[in-house]
Amino acid sequence: MDKMTKAQQIKQLLILKSLGYKYYNPNLLSLTQDTMILPQNMDNLKKQTLQCHLCQLSKTRTNVVFGEGNLSAKIMFVGEGPGENEDKLARPFVGKSGELLTAMIENVLGLKRENIYIANIVKCRPPNNREPSQEEATTCLPFLKKQIEIIKPKIIVTLGSVALKYLTTNELKISKVRGSIIKQDNLTIIPTYHPSYLLRNPSAKKEAFEDLKSIKKMYDEI
Repeated sequence: MDKMTKAQQIKQLLILKSLGYKYYNPNLLSLTQDTMILPQNMDNLKKQTLQCHLCQLSKTRTNVVFGEGNLSAKIMFVGEGPGENEDKLARPFVGKSGELLTAMIENVLGLKRENIYIANIVKCRPPNNREPSQEEATTCLPFLKKQIEIIKPKIIVTLGSVALKYLTTNELKISKVRGSIIKQDNLTIIPTYHPSYLLRNPSAKKEAFEDLKSIKKMYDEI
């Protein structure tokens, strides 16, 4: 390997590190510097994400679950990661949790699901639906942050403690801050419970309903 090639590869690794990557596929070193910088439009970002092999989750996934919805959405919902159904269909929130989330959006917010945008902290399913590790989450987070940058939502609703943790970088207890407004990096974040939690704990649906009413009020004032 000549000095020029070695220097270029080191530079590419430093770019990955600056984006938060801690695991890499050696094949990435054959890419040019420009392709390693995240694209500024959603189509190209999705293409790059579908080819991602930067963490261990890429080895066990069926599909990358990129996200879906209105690219001009005022509200963006962010969950933890894909489950079994999402992994099969390459769509976020399509199982029972998805049915509940859709009902929450349509019946409380009065919006159609296609009018908002839905994504997750990690875009590949963690085995056995476990919580993503810190390495997996921080590796995938730049893709989500670029989605947020492109969409520019007025409100981000974090679903569950994992989404709250990685978008606020604070160890906040969701039971203490749910429904409140958190300002982080020029983002307006409102946490609420994950639909899967609500399915396991139906008594918490009343609190989630109150959270969504607050979100609807804010949305109507935008």
